[in-house]
Amino acid sequence: MDSARGGRRGREKRQGRKQDRDVQLSKSHVLCSASWRPAAGFQMGTDGFLFVEDLLANPQFNSYTLEDVERVVATNDKQRFKLRSNPENGRLEIRANQGHSIQVSDLELIPVLAGSPDCPVEAVHGTYLRNWPSIQQHGLSRMNRTHIHLAPGLPGEDGVISGMRKNCDLAVFIDVPMALADGIKFFRSENSVLLTAGNTEGKLLPKYFVRALRLRPTRSVLPLQ
Repeated sequence: MDSARGGRRGREKRQGRKQDRDVQLSKSHVLCSASWRPAAGFQMGTDGFLFVEDLLANPQFNSYTLEDVERVVATNDKQRFKLRSNPENGRLEIRANQGHSIQVSDLELIPVLAGSPDCPVEAVHGTYLRNWPSIQQHGLSRMNRTHIHLAPGLPGEDGVISGMRKNCDLAVFIDVPMALADGIKFFRSENSVLLTAGNTEGKLLPKYFVRALRLRPTRSVLPLQ
């Protein structure tokens, strides 16, 4: 009995270590932000793809294997990453579907068009209550990213797999058609996250806010003014 229990604990411990490694890989700065650069030893194409063998050859990732990368891509609950064979040479490549901190010109984003059947009435940006005073006054900012991220709904709702962190305690709802009418462009990524660069200053102004919702400890609507 003790031997069986010890074996089970050993397997659970090894499984836990594997899960920890997978989380570390999926949340690494390079993969999560897709910010690989020549200065860091990475050569990224204009479409955001990086050769997996180049990634694994980097000292930051040389403890991982191709199997680790494939598992993280396949099991990531937010479908953040995409693997493909390079169409010219067949070499395996990886790309983050969103979260870029440098410009990626060929990311295969789908434009959201006003009046189209798939144009959402509203979209949600997840953030934190500590940021609300600034957001309430100045609007949402893309900060050092190329886009502001918006989800089609709140986490857990039907079809919502990505677009905000699970620990966000504030949701700001955006009037997408109104922003489109003002010339602000929106795009949909491969994992259904809505992306916008905002206005010329990289912002979505408060006039586009439909409502603000505190998510925890209990849900409550916050005044917009």
